[in-house]
Amino acid sequence: MTDNCVSRMENEGCFMCKERHADWFCNLSPQALVEFETLGMQMTVPAGSTLFFESQTARSVYILCGGHVKLTTSSKDGKTLLVRIARPGDVLGLSAAISGTAYEITAQAIEPVQVKSFQRQDFLHFIEHHLEGSMHATKMINKEYRDALGDATRLALSMSIAGRVARLLLEMTSGSRDAKPRFTMSLTHEELATMLGTTRESITRVLSELKRKEIISIKGTSLTILRKAALELLV
Repeated sequence: MTDNCVSRMENEGCFMCKERHADWFCNLSPQALVEFETLGMQMTVPAGSTLFFESQTARSVYILCGGHVKLTTSSKDGKTLLVRIARPGDVLGLSAAISGTAYEITAQAIEPVQVKSFQRQDFLHFIEHHLEGSMHATKMINKEYRDALGDATRLALSMSIAGRVARLLLEMTSGSRDAKPRFTMSLTHEELATMLGTTRESITRVLSELKRKEIISIKGTSLTILRKAALELLV
């Protein structure tokens, strides 16, 4: 962790967590969960804090329990590309930790997030000694691949800028059971533009049009999807 402004989460741990979905790494059998619970540290991380930097030696693995984290990479001339937004259930730094290489990206909280942080060696020991953990790690690596493919698809195959924006908004609320899912949009229009391969002006125009058609509602940084089916049609 590169920011000192963190605190332990005041919760009852993984056993009592009601957010553990079937495809999350921490959805383990009771036997494996006993050891998993003793590893790492659960923390609340403030918005703007950086979990790790690109090219930094991979010393930790993070499971994102709540909130969103932006993943970015930089070019040699200093330009920053927003790769994607990590969501609850994602395991950050996993491929670098397994391969023993540096982190390929920078991970920064875009809102207060909850994470469970593991020392690299502790995490590797766990997946080496638990077949279940090893299988889950494999699934997470596969998920990274599918996410990367999805990012490429979003840029290459979407017929319109509106389609790219709609797909991103749906991704940000995936897993929500609310009829009108809501989330904090902490990304600037410029950041959205770099992520979607377009211009800031185009992002502003599309969001304004979605608001006018009452497909979404934006109040400050709070964005609510009012008509999910209409967004899906754009994709």
